[in-house]
Amino acid sequence: MEYKHIEGGVTAPVGFKAAAAAAGIKYSGRDDMAMIFCDKDCTAAGVFTSNIVKAAPVKWDRDIVRDPAKNGLLRAVVVNAGIANACTGQDGLDACAETARAAGEALGVNPDQVLLGSTGVIGSPLPVDRVSAGVKLLAGALSADASAGEMASKAIMTTDTVNKEIAFEFTLGGKTCRIGMMSKGVGMIEPNMCTMLAFVTTDADIAPAMLDKALREAVSDSFNMISVDGDMSTNDTLVIMADGLCGNERIEAEGEEYAAFAGALRKMLKEQAKKHAADGEGATALFEVKVVNADTASNARVLAKSVVNSMLTKAAIFGHDANGGRILCALGYAGVDFDPDAVDLTVESAAGSVPLYRMGAKLPYDEDFATKVLSEKTVTAVCDMHMGTEDATAWGCDLSYDYVKINADYRS
Repeated sequence: MEYKHIEGGVTAPVGFKAAAAAAGIKYSGRDDMAMIFCDKDCTAAGVFTSNIVKAAPVKWDRDIVRDPAKNGLLRAVVVNAGIANACTGQDGLDACAETARAAGEALGVNPDQVLLGSTGVIGSPLPVDRVSAGVKLLAGALSADASAGEMASKAIMTTDTVNKEIAFEFTLGGKTCRIGMMSKGVGMIEPNMCTMLAFVTTDADIAPAMLDKALREAVSDSFNMISVDGDMSTNDTLVIMADGLCGNERIEAEGEEYAAFAGALRKMLKEQAKKHAADGEGATALFEVKVVNADTASNARVLAKSVVNSMLTKAAIFGHDANGGRILCALGYAGVDFDPDAVDLTVESAAGSVPLYRMGAKLPYDEDFATKVLSEKTVTAVCDMHMGTEDATAWGCDLSYDYVKINADYRS
């Protein structure tokens, strides 16, 4: 199956529009609200933070997406940046209801057809009056143009340095279908479901159960395999909406058409996830960890995530220091049983490859060349476990001085 990159993000699929607006929620002089709207009812699926402390919009979205009576009728998403509406009690839930009511009124839909997303400072009350005013601005600015999707992707940014959107075109049953996405988040990134805020649109026709299955499968090897700092957000939300306007026969079960759709979603989420890791707060390099020849896929994932999360290893990547012992140490405390004397370790980048350990023993290598290899924008550690045939890849970033600076001053 060919998956072709196309221009745009959430407005690339037929039937979807987007808008951005400046509501003055926390930031001044920039857009801080976004809206996605569909011309017809959509089926949806979502994955959300597994943090026990969940933001009000997470609770709102989860209840709607998982309600069979409401799923299939979704029409819009409203997102604000600057205030997370998390740890806000009943007032936060009331703010969600009022935001959805305002959106429903402005768009001519029911409030429970509107999903919500918030990102920013935890514990601060959401200024509902400004949000409601912003909703009206958004509804009046909706457009299917690629530029509208781009503006929406920029409006939801907080500490991101670049906006993140992507779209693909592919074929289902002879029909040309599209799938697009916008997402944000480069701090508090340690998801066990998806990550940050992410919104996917598609004009494929697919039943809710199959959409949910495809999303969960795609997330396991993409967003669940990235980490910036080991902190899990209260607001993590990934929602996908499907309007069926591409005209394919509805996907009701596994098979060739399901595999084609799931492949498109998996490819898109993996590419987008790497963007988040590379743009981690204060990051200067994307740090990729490949665990190969593990005994099980699950153990391979655990081992890769353990290394990508190691603060000492992340600091070594920032310092361009080929300290392979830190990587072996991180493998050792991952909770997976393996033979340390069977592990091979190599670091590589566009500048070349440096074997650091073979069969658990340190190898001689040129320090200057190793520094050159570790000075590239993408650095990969390959950990060969010699246990079996299962592989996994995790993505993270280095740990720089700027990470501390950014988070020391976050509320201001």
